[in-house]
Amino acid sequence: MQAMELRRQDYHVERPLLNQERLEELGHRGPVPPTRQWRSWFQCSRARVRALLLQYLPVLAWLPRYPVREWLLGDLLSGLSVAIMQLPQGLAYALLAGLPPKYGLYSSFYPVFIYFLFGTSRHISVGTFAVMSVMVGSVTESLAPDETNPQAPNSTVSEMDRDAFRVQVASTLSVLVGLFQVGLGLVHFGFVVTYMSEPLVRGYTTAAAVHVLVSQLKYAFGLHLKSRPGPLSLIFTVLEVCWRLPQSVVGTVITTLVSGLVLVLVKLLNDKLQQHLPIPLPGELLTLIGATGISYGVKLNTTFGVDIMGTIPTGLDPPVAPRPELFPKIVGNAFTIAVVGFVIAISLGKIFAMRHGYRVDSNQELVAIGLSNFIGGFFQCFPISCSMSRSLVQESTGGNTQVAGATSSLFILIIILKLGKFFRDLPKAVLAAIILVNLKGMLLQVKDIGSLWKTNRVDLLIWLVTFVATLLLNLDLGLLVAVVFSLLLVVVRTQLPQYSILGQVPGTDVYRDVAEYSEAKEVPGVKIFRSSVTMYFANAELFSDALKQRCGVDVDHLISRKRKLLRKQEQKLKRLQKQQSHRQAAAPNGTFFSISINNGLDANELNTMNSAKASTEDRAVATVEEEAKALDTSSLKALGLPQPGFHSLILDLSAFSFVDTVCLKSLRGIFQEFREIEVEVYMAACHRPVVAQFEAGRFFDASITKQHLFATVHDAVTFALQQSGPRASDPDLATKF
Repeated sequence: MQAMELRRQDYHVERPLLNQERLEELGHRGPVPPTRQWRSWFQCSRARVRALLLQYLPVLAWLPRYPVREWLLGDLLSGLSVAIMQLPQGLAYALLAGLPPKYGLYSSFYPVFIYFLFGTSRHISVGTFAVMSVMVGSVTESLAPDETNPQAPNSTVSEMDRDAFRVQVASTLSVLVGLFQVGLGLVHFGFVVTYMSEPLVRGYTTAAAVHVLVSQLKYAFGLHLKSRPGPLSLIFTVLEVCWRLPQSVVGTVITTLVSGLVLVLVKLLNDKLQQHLPIPLPGELLTLIGATGISYGVKLNTTFGVDIMGTIPTGLDPPVAPRPELFPKIVGNAFTIAVVGFVIAISLGKIFAMRHGYRVDSNQELVAIGLSNFIGGFFQCFPISCSMSRSLVQESTGGNTQVAGATSSLFILIIILKLGKFFRDLPKAVLAAIILVNLKGMLLQVKDIGSLWKTNRVDLLIWLVTFVATLLLNLDLGLLVAVVFSLLLVVVRTQLPQYSILGQVPGTDVYRDVAEYSEAKEVPGVKIFRSSVTMYFANAELFSDALKQRCGVDVDHLISRKRKLLRKQEQKLKRLQKQQSHRQAAAPNGTFFSISINNGLDANELNTMNSAKASTEDRAVATVEEEAKALDTSSLKALGLPQPGFHSLILDLSAFSFVDTVCLKSLRGIFQEFREIEVEVYMAACHRPVVAQFEAGRFFDASITKQHLFATVHDAVTFALQQSGPRASDPDLATKF
């Protein structure tokens, strides 16, 4: 170890100084060949057709290679487990969407099978989801309230007519959501998920869980509440629930409490016996069957006034065309639901993909979820996404591919065709209890506040703003406010970067912030300045101000004094030149003569006087010229002004990712101002795209050349020291460190 350490200490690097010009010569830099990827879009060949088919229909790629012996049994058991969860959740989330229960079963069948064909994630469970259902419910209840007919606001309508209209709204919404998602997927808009950070998504889903909880209070207490769409609807609903609590149906409250207690106990038992059970105990299904049997036996509806599901028709309804006249009313909600559904699906998909070592194509996922919603809308489904609880069950029970999803959809089909009628006496309070218990995971995300407070308070701010905005403004406006705030926060953070003066770590070519590293020392005569973010129009002025402040020189004041003194010099020089011109005008030929008029002086005396006058005049002219030469200087030292404590300024541009026109103008201004106070400016560590933008913006000219741009900070420091020392620029001198 000691020998290895000594070898490390003896390690040396020796190479020529590299400015941008020499680096381009040495590396033979040339233009990057254009990719012209669009040309491949118009190519037609058998290989191209096959590639497109496998890209947009992934099942053809993995199903022929499906290892039946290793994976089939696990997928079948996993599909059965997911179907057991899918049944009660489908019924419950249809209630959450304000629709009859059978449409929750439809939404658990058609979209799941379509995703089996087009999806790229092997483990997510597509179908009904609480957040999506409550967003759909806000749309259906706003267009078809409980009290009135949307087409005749002053007339009361039957529950059947209201439900029929809500089904039309929900299915039309599903078609429009699918159109948005497929369109965005085809234009490769999957990157939109990058604009929704994890704190934003978790804050949003936590607030959505609160919306779901409040929406189920009327079923848990047996109350009949008014529909309140729009901002602050959550607050008004909570106040109305509190106001009407004395009207609660005791039988409904007891049913909710008992069902919830059973579900919680079964979940705790599953957690405790997880190592010993091949599949989790189907607590939701057992509660569903038990509650239906008890309700049928003791007549909960007629005896205790507990609301039940009512008749659930068996069989599949024929496809129905959407209603385009509803598009203008729901287009905003459709786009929001499309984005939220995709973000939830791709977030879960990437988690499972990283865990199991495969790749999820975000654009194809957008297409797959979109086709599930689009085609499902024609079969009267409402918009779907994926459920974390079902996805975890699908993975933990041995699911390896979407064969598990297809298996669960076939079980749901059997229930739709044959078994749906047996749940006629199922109390709605049991479904409310199932929803409320399943909200535990999302509601516990409120613990993020404590962890984010310790790790990243900016992310905490995003979480809180998203949560509060979604609670107060509803799910659609809340998401918009959250995304806009998150993007604005990114802009604000670029305006509050960390500026630092760098010093050299002894014995290395490494330069670090002198305020942070006590051993890092500034290079005598050289200032090295670095910003933690790129400079652009929003922070260019801040960059310049911070640079002048950190350099310890009042550049603007020094330039102002210098220019003022130079103006005085210029005025004095003009006066001297004017005096000289007047003297020359008095004797243009430079000779003097006099006329003697019997004054008693002879010719010799006159010549002597003329010679003395000429000599005096010559001395005066020479004095004027000497004074003019003395005034003809602009150096700080000659002007009596203080000089900066450094001769070179190096701008570390390693954090720059792009430049704009304002950045280029600011950099030119920095060069001009510091050169005016006799400080030479260099740039270092610039990335290739930024160099290309410098060239495109015509930044380099006769005064600022590529010789002022160096490959590393150490190159720039070495060159600056050479220029200031006795050995002026020696281009072949090597840097040693």
